[in-house]
Amino acid sequence: MKTYIPKPQDIERRWVLVDAEGQRLGRFASHVASVLRGKHRPIFTPFLDTGDFVVVINAEKIGITGHKLDQKMYFRHSTYPGGGKLLGMRRAMLQKPEWVLRKTIWGMLPHNALGRQLIRKLKVYRGSNHPHQAQNPVPLEIKQ
Repeated sequence: MKTYIPKPQDIERRWVLVDAEGQRLGRFASHVASVLRGKHRPIFTPFLDTGDFVVVINAEKIGITGHKLDQKMYFRHSTYPGGGKLLGMRRAMLQKPEWVLRKTIWGMLPHNALGRQLIRKLKVYRGSNHPHQAQNPVPLEIKQ
């Protein structure tokens, strides 16, 4: 029996709209990462992009549990000596909540060429307005 590998013309991509309001960050991010990869489909193949486009709205209203808002830090470096910078999660959520959500979802995707292809299908917006009405995104309910 041969293994089925979907052809590019067999993969049908949908646009999915997900509301982050009232959701928990980690559980929400893992579910979105699963939809981006296509794990919810019977034609899922680990080394192919079989997932959907995901539009996330209300990123600033996502729930963060525990002491993460005060304790979690994001580190980046400019590659120059002394160029390290720390950004606390509370400040990051105030300034750019869509970046925090995108970074969390990126951490749950493969860190290779496939992951870079998948993250391009993720669109995150701070409020409830988004410019993807023409794609007719289907609302997806994520249960807590």
